[in-house]
Amino acid sequence: MLLVRGESGSGKTALLDHLEAQASGFRVVRITGVQSEMELAFASLHQLCLPLLDFADQLPEPQKTALHSAFGMSRGGPPQRFLVALATLNLLALAAEDRPLVCLVDDMQWIDQASVQTLTFVTRRLLAEPIAVVFAVRGLHNETALPGLPEMVLQPLEDRAARHLLASTLPRRLDPQVGDRIIAEARGNPLALLELSRATSKAGLAGGFEVPGALPMQSRLEATFVRRLEMLPGHLQKLLLVAAAEPVGDVTLLSRATENLGIADEATSAVEIAVFLEVGSRVRFAHPLVRSAAYRMASPTERRAAHGALAAATDPDVDPDRCAWHRAKAVAGLDDAVADELERSAGRAQARGGVAAAAAFLVRATELTSDPSRRCERAIDAAEAKFASGALDAAEELVALADEGPLDTRQRALLSRLRAQLTLARQRGVEAPPLFLDAARRLAGVDPELSRETYLDAFGAALYVGRLGGGRVGADVAAAARDAPGSPDPPRALDLLLDALVVRFTEGAAAGARPLQEAVWAYRDSDAGREEHLPGTSLACRAAAAIWDDDSWHALTTRDVGLAREAGALAILPIADTYRAGVHVHAGEFSEAAVLISEAEAITRATGAPPLMYTALVLAAWRGHEAEVLDMVREALPAATERGEGRVVALIDYATAVLYNALGRYPEAMAAARAGCDFDDLGLSAWSLTELVEASARSGDLEAATAALQQLRSCTRACDTHWSRGIEARSAALVSDSDDAESKYRDAVEHLTRSRISVHAARAHLLYGEWLRREKRRSEARDQLRQAHTMFRQMGAAAFAERARRELLATGEKVRKRTGDAGIQLTTREAQIARLANEGFSNPEIGTRLFLSPRTVEYHLRKVFMKADITSRTELSRALGGAQGPPLPDDPAQP
Repeated sequence: MLLVRGESGSGKTALLDHLEAQASGFRVVRITGVQSEMELAFASLHQLCLPLLDFADQLPEPQKTALHSAFGMSRGGPPQRFLVALATLNLLALAAEDRPLVCLVDDMQWIDQASVQTLTFVTRRLLAEPIAVVFAVRGLHNETALPGLPEMVLQPLEDRAARHLLASTLPRRLDPQVGDRIIAEARGNPLALLELSRATSKAGLAGGFEVPGALPMQSRLEATFVRRLEMLPGHLQKLLLVAAAEPVGDVTLLSRATENLGIADEATSAVEIAVFLEVGSRVRFAHPLVRSAAYRMASPTERRAAHGALAAATDPDVDPDRCAWHRAKAVAGLDDAVADELERSAGRAQARGGVAAAAAFLVRATELTSDPSRRCERAIDAAEAKFASGALDAAEELVALADEGPLDTRQRALLSRLRAQLTLARQRGVEAPPLFLDAARRLAGVDPELSRETYLDAFGAALYVGRLGGGRVGADVAAAARDAPGSPDPPRALDLLLDALVVRFTEGAAAGARPLQEAVWAYRDSDAGREEHLPGTSLACRAAAAIWDDDSWHALTTRDVGLAREAGALAILPIADTYRAGVHVHAGEFSEAAVLISEAEAITRATGAPPLMYTALVLAAWRGHEAEVLDMVREALPAATERGEGRVVALIDYATAVLYNALGRYPEAMAAARAGCDFDDLGLSAWSLTELVEASARSGDLEAATAALQQLRSCTRACDTHWSRGIEARSAALVSDSDDAESKYRDAVEHLTRSRISVHAARAHLLYGEWLRREKRRSEARDQLRQAHTMFRQMGAAAFAERARRELLATGEKVRKRTGDAGIQLTTREAQIARLANEGFSNPEIGTRLFLSPRTVEYHLRKVFMKADITSRTELSRALGGAQGPPLPDDPAQP
């Protein structure tokens, strides 16, 4: 895999040409990104896979269906993004079985986001397959490119090389001054050297009469192509324009469109056209700037004619969305019929590929709408789609456009809600809650159900503010929400959650526990959530954690991530990733958490939203990485304080308490935990209370530990789950006398082992073992401490593992490898594959579960066999008895 970076004309396309020419015996698939199709989901992926679709019949049926749905080849629900990605991976692997495959992707900066996400997935999982993928991206710092890929940066030519290249292309004498001017103006850009010399007249080359232009490099390059294209006959210019407006490269479609314009088929084989356009099985430009030059040099009337010809040539039954897109580009003024067609396309695009494609259609529909009121309504719909796709700047522009038109009361309220959502996405601070409350009040009289949903949004915004809102934001929202319109009958899940939060923030945690549990269960059981992102789901995830319902926390976060990915909702996905990563951390699945954290960070950087450091901070603390935690605190605390995001402050206190408890620095843990308990938010204060009980008890302050335990019990006793009962029993054991402590430690181990919260189950073993050692019951202590040490090592909780190791040493035991440990050190992926193989899964089944190709599964298994010195799967059980690696993800839908 390789990413080639360079400025326009630096030679990226020439390198791809050279690679294609040298790929003798290889199957080569090549595509070029097109700017006009950046927002059409899966457009570029469709180009890439189109020559390989004969292999699709060999895919498992769900993958084949997802791929056909994404490409609009079959009707159905929205395709699951990860199934599309897995189908693409396996399609490429199948195509490479008989001969190696080379995939070349030019102008990647113009690839649509859905295709970029799929290609990112694929390139990260290509390992054993005979597949090479080379991407070329314009610019040296383009952030749309694939992260983590090896890069080749094309630097400008040195003067000596530039002169040699220039001289090699000019058989006639070159005036030295002209040569110097071309060299200086080209700045080492190979294409500029060639095109500037071709664009300069013979007299200018020989006598130095040409005057250098003052355009930027890319504009100068395009200008040279324009000058050359202007020399072509008019019918050939039209041919190039139609080819430039039709990015798929469909020869048949180009032929039909040019016929509509009265251009003969023979024009594609004209000698003059060959240097600009290659027409074979696909249509391809000699250089991407030829495409842009051919399109930009045309007048608006000519462009509309080209798109009109393409619309007429496109079958509206087979490809209605592309047909509508070309029709829209062919319209000179307003056209309500085309706008209606685009709106229908937006619905289909959202079902097929997500909100980014829908937004593109809706924006153009807005531009074509004649009725001012309808135009404003569509602008609002487009703004909502842009917001959901993470295009915050574009959403704000559309909000401003809608604000200028005639709006009714409901539309004004919708705009107020959008402004609140944009503010929250930008800042997550003190400004958002009052904006949501204002929008909720406006909506109360015109859309009661949406008003209640907006009050719920206000609660979500208030929880971000937390302690930095003067301690009153949640209570203020609860007081305002009491005046919300009545709940419909029957109530929706979000209605139950809204009412439960009102109780929680007015009457306390104990009173709110049961209503919150009912709301969380309603979200978990809701059928609507399987079809679309259910409003308030992220808040329901927080509520599940706050009431210690780990099963619902797991189920809701799993579904939330899946729905956000399927929809391509980049405004929602980072938050969903963060909550899901939190579940993985508490399950001891640190590697899985890290993957989701990385994805969330990449999306927030791309959309311009504030970083979501919550789970990253907690993960670093559980891993025991003090320096990393302190660096993150120094980075996050000032920015969060400035924008008023108090939840970050609460997470810092909690994570710091976890870290110092792990390191055995109990006074520092006590101080951090006490700060974390100062504000009663939704869940975090209770987690800090857990840390405060342990830190205080270990510091010898039993009075503080007992007081913290009493506060903790007010949260746990209202929630009858294994997590809550285990945490309460473990905390109570720390302040109990010897007669009562043991039964409480045993209860803690039993309940937490039966929960998904493995990190606290391991801590229960550790604390029980420490207590047994102090009771001089060393043999029993070793059993508990060994279990804790093993669990922490497998998780990667280094500081807690070291604490367990020191305790084992204190029992007189030298810490040894586990029974059967042959010194095998497996990577995360090797351990996952080996365990699934040991459970009887076939290579294709493992590949489907872990989103890998069967060949890559086989590659990893061979490495496991070599490390373990075994020759068959029947020996895996013995080998895995000592292999070090993370636990398996418990849901095959997770990455």
